[in-house]
Amino acid sequence: MLDGAQDGAAGGSSGDGDTISHPVVLVQRLETLLLQGNGSDVSLRVETPAADEVKMIQAHALVLALHSAVFEEMLLSRNGSTLVLKEGADCAAVFDKFIRYLYCGEISLRLDQATPLHKLASKYQVLSLQQGVTQYMIQNLARNSPSGHVAGWYEYALQAADVTLRDSCLQYLAWSLSSVLQSGEWLTVSGHLLMSLLHRSDLVLQSEMELFAALEAWIVHNDPDELTAENALRAVRYAMMPPRELFHLQTQSPVLARYQESVRDLLYMSYQFHSASPLHMAKYFDMNCSLFVPRNYLSAAWGSPWAINNPSRDDRSTSFQTQLGPSGHDAAKRVTWNALFSPRWLPLSMRPMYTETSAMQPTRAEGGRPRIIITPATSSTDFAGVNFQKTVLVMARQTGTLVVKHVYNFHQSTEENSDFLAEADLSRRTSEYLTDSSLFLHIVVKPVYQSLILSKN
Repeated sequence: MLDGAQDGAAGGSSGDGDTISHPVVLVQRLETLLLQGNGSDVSLRVETPAADEVKMIQAHALVLALHSAVFEEMLLSRNGSTLVLKEGADCAAVFDKFIRYLYCGEISLRLDQATPLHKLASKYQVLSLQQGVTQYMIQNLARNSPSGHVAGWYEYALQAADVTLRDSCLQYLAWSLSSVLQSGEWLTVSGHLLMSLLHRSDLVLQSEMELFAALEAWIVHNDPDELTAENALRAVRYAMMPPRELFHLQTQSPVLARYQESVRDLLYMSYQFHSASPLHMAKYFDMNCSLFVPRNYLSAAWGSPWAINNPSRDDRSTSFQTQLGPSGHDAAKRVTWNALFSPRWLPLSMRPMYTETSAMQPTRAEGGRPRIIITPATSSTDFAGVNFQKTVLVMARQTGTLVVKHVYNFHQSTEENSDFLAEADLSRRTSEYLTDSSLFLHIVVKPVYQSLILSKN
């Protein structure tokens, strides 16, 4: 339910005296006024384009004009007591809800009603409802629906130029991609949305192979034009697949067989990447191009999940292993990582200061903030030419579903991110960040290669 006004108390006080407030009674009377049509001075005739469905609503010009400048202008220029409104079938179906909001300041809605209500709020310039429905949609991205709804909301947000909703939908799809790929919604995404996702490095999924399999299914199902298919296939990061998977694709994938020439250079570079050391490759190729940049892969070779029970209590640590890198030269080599979580770590600027007489002078009263530091257990010459980016995925509950709430990238410590868990209440049991009293994280370690391209004389 969206509320346009808060329920007031029966009484209160202010600097100028006491106040008696009965907003609930007022809303009830306005709703009765709408339902019974008492004193109505305008009739709203809502028609669909084919005029096969007509809805009549008795309303009051004062209420309509008070909330909508569009209605105000229409009422000033009307010739009679009836306003004829042409609406799509989806908007006509919820028009009575829309009008009720103008009278009562609240509305109940389902997922499938969000888009038409947002359309009406935008068309008639009811800003409070428009913003309220946008927030409803953002807060319900993770809610289960039979055929999915986020891709549809993204396309609508593009059309409506709602940047906040558009970006929220795109981020949710990127950070929940592994589950989206398994849903029926995936095959319905547009070519524009597909490319927007494929070009991102923050996709959260099991592996690049999972992404290729889903892309292949999308191409088979939608049969796009050749340029769209070629651009999509060239956005796959084949170097992040082990050689055995590349061999499988080249021999078993009908889509790759059809478009082999379009990605031949990428496959060739990927095989070279697997056959030589990254340090050697960096002398001849631009290792910063997207082909060699990992996404947020959830498979064990790339990192580890970490459930921290009662995270506000004290420091916690864990160890895990990853491959040294995705290339065939490094995949068999293992690196052990140590991770330390501190719920109340104090940055240097917040730590107590000592005077010359050794008297402690605290400079800040805050009790610190969460921090994670991740370091290799040992050093190795194999690390030459490689930096390791650490990514921490922070999970939170949204409409009963555990989803990725934040993605933090750093090299050694989350101190590099000033906002790490800044808004998370880790001590309150009902916090959206806690499930069964535990904070759920997933750590991903990604090698970042430095280009060492030799200059040509």
